[in-house]
Amino acid sequence: MSKYGLNFITDENLFNHVKETVEKYRFKINLKEFNKNIIDPIKLTFDSAIYSKNMKDLISDEISRQLDKSNNNHIGYFHQNIFKYIDGDWDVPENGYDVINHKDKIYVEMKNKHNTMNSSSSQKTYMRMQSTMLTDAQATCMLVEVIAKNSQNKVWQISLDGVKTEHHQIRRVSIDKFYEIVTQQKTAFKQLCDVLPLVLNNVISSLENDLITSSVFEELQKYSTDIMESLYLLAFEKYEGFKNVES
Repeated sequence: MSKYGLNFITDENLFNHVKETVEKYRFKINLKEFNKNIIDPIKLTFDSAIYSKNMKDLISDEISRQLDKSNNNHIGYFHQNIFKYIDGDWDVPENGYDVINHKDKIYVEMKNKHNTMNSSSSQKTYMRMQSTMLTDAQATCMLVEVIAKNSQNKVWQISLDGVKTEHHQIRRVSIDKFYEIVTQQKTAFKQLCDVLPLVLNNVISSLENDLITSSVFEELQKYSTDIMESLYLLAFEKYEGFKNVES
């Protein structure tokens, strides 16, 4: 009996895919990486006063923000690569389209959010799909959006050089409707979302060490025992009036 209750992907494949995604995450950060773009201690001073948060909490928030920024692409990996484990003729190529079904001639470009493409990239993607249609008139091309404005499977309308353009085989599809196409189940995506926290808990429990390790606070201690003073020394150590210290 399935532990996770999904009949379109095995427990083993779902667990392993989630684990592969987790292992791609960036978990370690040191002071050099943390201060790569030079943290502004004056802004943190304002933030501390305005939001009534101590400096250690603000730094922890910034560490999380930096790690999150570098990890965003790995969620794209999760959304894209799961389809190679789902029953059917779905392929995740290394180059080109994100997901392809050669048997049904479906070509998919996948985006996380509906607003992640500007006008130029949208036009480029659309023209690529037009080129695919010229090569194979039976093809269906889809822009699949994980976070779309609506649940939808509709013709993608776009303006090319000021001309409104559309083709009934070039579609704009929300991720729930794409899962329905892949699995033939209307609520397949909802089922995955429901079980994902359990899978993640199982994956994280299987990992031996604590996931996030940071040496930022330890390295700041080399500048000063006062965190705020350390940040000022780190940013302004070559300015007049600030003590020079070895990094």
